[in-house]
Amino acid sequence: MLDMHEYLATTPFDLYELYLFHLVVKHRSFTKAAEIAGLTQSAITRQMQGVENSLGLDLLERTTRSVRVTAAGEFLFRESAKLLGDVEHSLQRLREEFGGAKKEIRVSVSRTIGLSYLPGFFHANLRRQPQISCRLSHQPSSNILSALEANEIDLGVLCPPGRLPRTIRSTHKFADDFTLIAPTGAAELFSSLPSGRKARIGWMTKQSWLLINEESNTGQLLRAWMRKQGWQVEPTMQLDNFDLIINLVSLGMGVSLVPIRALALYGQKRTFQRLQLPERFTRELVVVMRKHRKVPDHLAKFVENVLF
Repeated sequence: MLDMHEYLATTPFDLYELYLFHLVVKHRSFTKAAEIAGLTQSAITRQMQGVENSLGLDLLERTTRSVRVTAAGEFLFRESAKLLGDVEHSLQRLREEFGGAKKEIRVSVSRTIGLSYLPGFFHANLRRQPQISCRLSHQPSSNILSALEANEIDLGVLCPPGRLPRTIRSTHKFADDFTLIAPTGAAELFSSLPSGRKARIGWMTKQSWLLINEESNTGQLLRAWMRKQGWQVEPTMQLDNFDLIINLVSLGMGVSLVPIRALALYGQKRTFQRLQLPERFTRELVVVMRKHRKVPDHLAKFVENVLF
């Protein structure tokens, strides 16, 4: 077995080159990666060619319009993501603990979680730990879990898949109830329907539906629930944000199922109405973090301050 110093002396690339490779893969562009890294496109191209020559493998296939990642490149990208995340996090902790840098918590919230949820997540901490800054991102749940595993973020808020990765645990769970909303005219028609499931389903099939993206965890759960109710509807529009859906319903664009809590931002003056249904759809929301051996004190206090 090689000694560590012997291995490091012969390794085919360094952390900086690995970072550049990740930029190219994430953005599928040498031009964009070079712009972020502050290099010329030819410089970053030479760096990647040097890595491939050292490995004896093709990682990237270049075309005139885009970059395709080979199977070997996907493997290297996936397996090295946690390494880069751990290094970046360790350097940040070093600056915070010994260099006087302001402590920061990196939080990512799923796109299917509306703005009205955020005060419960941040408000108490802003009051109790004003010296701690937060870096907030907004992305799909699958990206949040990948970012947690790669140590690119500290906490995530999302509607979870059926099973969380083994390296991730939930700290809070919240039952999130939904309601059906419709523009005022359509809502009045719904209210005048004769009682019975058949009349209600007939009304449903005639509406323009605005639904959360079916690729999201919430979208999959919601569609399964709708099928169980016998609602065979095709969405007129799919969106990844409930705040946008609510605003479009208020403009008369269609009807939708949305979280009741998301309606808190819209006060009493609404141009849409909530409709009563015999059964309610509910999703679960969770706050998740990596399984740490020791959680930093400021992160542990942040988690304690979450009010869901």
